[in-house]
Amino acid sequence: MTDFRAHLADLRRPRMLIRAARCGLGDYRRERDLRRLINGVAPPERAMSRLICEEERIEETRRSGDAGYSASHHVEVLIALMAEVNLLPRGLQ
Repeated sequence: MTDFRAHLADLRRPRMLIRAARCGLGDYRRERDLRRLINGVAPPERAMSRLICEEERIEETRRSGDAGYSASHHVEVLIALMAEVNLLPRGLQ
């Protein structure tokens, strides 16, 4: 069993990215956003796993200084992570 909430608490990302993601939480629409971010709507546990993998990939791109890095996409994935963790059953959070 993965402790997704602890994983998110351990993330160390630039403060501006986290603030932007918190501001966007109110606009998060699960069906719309998950379809775009992970190519479909999945149960929260599976969505969290896929979003974590995607966020780690984006973070590596950011750290490497790759020109393909998109801060807006990074924020969208962080928004989804923050929103999805609240949908998990208590034991998985």
